[in-house]
Amino acid sequence: MLTTLQDTPLKILIIDDDEVDRMALKRALKGTNFTVSVSEVGNGEAALKSIEETDYSCIFLDYNLPGKNGLELARQIRQQGIKVPLLVLTGQGDEQTAVELMKAGASDYLPKSKLSAEAIARLMRSSIRMHRAEAIVEQANEDLRRNNRLLEKQNKELARQRRYIYQQNLQLQEVSRLKSEFLATMSHELRTPLNAIIGFSQILLSKAKGPLSDKQSDMLSRVLANGKNLLELINDILAFSKIEAGRLALDPTELDIIELVTRTTEELQSLATQKPLTLTVNVDMANPIVINDKVRVRQILVNLLSNAIKFTEAGSVEVRLSGRHLSERPAKESSPDRNHTKSHTKSHTKSHIHTEDTIHLLVSDTGCGISPEEQLYIFDPFHQADQRVTRKHSGTGLGLAITHSLVKMMHGSIELTSQVGKGTEFHIELPREVVLEEGTVSLQELVYSGAQETEPERENKSESKNGKDTEH
Repeated sequence: MLTTLQDTPLKILIIDDDEVDRMALKRALKGTNFTVSVSEVGNGEAALKSIEETDYSCIFLDYNLPGKNGLELARQIRQQGIKVPLLVLTGQGDEQTAVELMKAGASDYLPKSKLSAEAIARLMRSSIRMHRAEAIVEQANEDLRRNNRLLEKQNKELARQRRYIYQQNLQLQEVSRLKSEFLATMSHELRTPLNAIIGFSQILLSKAKGPLSDKQSDMLSRVLANGKNLLELINDILAFSKIEAGRLALDPTELDIIELVTRTTEELQSLATQKPLTLTVNVDMANPIVINDKVRVRQILVNLLSNAIKFTEAGSVEVRLSGRHLSERPAKESSPDRNHTKSHTKSHTKSHIHTEDTIHLLVSDTGCGISPEEQLYIFDPFHQADQRVTRKHSGTGLGLAITHSLVKMMHGSIELTSQVGKGTEFHIELPREVVLEEGTVSLQELVYSGAQETEPERENKSESKNGKDTEH
């Protein structure tokens, strides 16, 4: 800092009506190590004009001036916003004068009797350094004030955007609610005539009303097959819309899980026999009795098995059922080189339930597999690996989303391992006893973890049993 002051030319203004005093001050300035250029004025008016025209590094002001003393001039200079170092020279150095000068804005003062090169250099050095430090602080404060104003403006804009997003979110929630109600209503209304079509087609194919020609039998078989396919799609949309609207509630009852898994697998055996495909069931359970929603457990298994059979052209599809204790849970049976994607929900039940008893269900196939990129979105609603209009495998893309949601409603977990060209495994773990809690979980909470719980509305059991239809 000192080197900078010495190397920088300083512009000095001397305000004094006494020429002898001005000469003495100039001699003292020449005796310092500073490089200075000196200007002189003899009264206050000339001083103010000179200060307006030139940026001075330091001003020396005589306390006794004609018409206006140095105290008044110092006060006037500061009132005009001029912050240059102001050093006052006085004929006497009493304390009262010093206090008044400092209040008026003087940087420092020096009695003329103590005028010397060393004293002048010391005052200039300290005053200029202080002035520069104050200028830096003032600039920093100004930058801070400017940034604060900018932040206030940005905060107001963010608040406005938050209000806008909140209003848009409310509108989207209302639209989603109306859409879900519409889907639920329309799906339910469509199922009634569709069940009638399927029922009458089955009656006609039974030949109870007389023999049918081969052409008539073929046409009725097509009507029946397409009716069943359409019913499966409608069932998916109906189940999805009910979950999304928070209107799907579990109905836990005591059931034989081995019998349910075995019977469900046998019902789907006909799909496997259409391909060079084996469908097997392996069970390792001592106690098959569990408390869960029979319809929904069957729906989970049907969705997984249907997908496995659909996407496996040859090879095998296997279902494994076992009972486990949490402390004895083995490593998951999967190929070590398979990519791993998880979708977890913490398993929890009431305190009086044996939370260590779990049911493990594995559905594996040797089909086409799922790429790591597709595994990230496999449980998203309406997502299908092949989105082309001419894709080989039909479907709504809701089966796995519904399965994922149902497993979470049961306080279970579902995990996926898959490798392209080698097959896929779905691991489901459920508590032995599912306990209902207050409120029904909606799809937003199950899939996106963003919705609030609503009051449960019991589903009409006859819906799921009517015509022995299944909601895939």
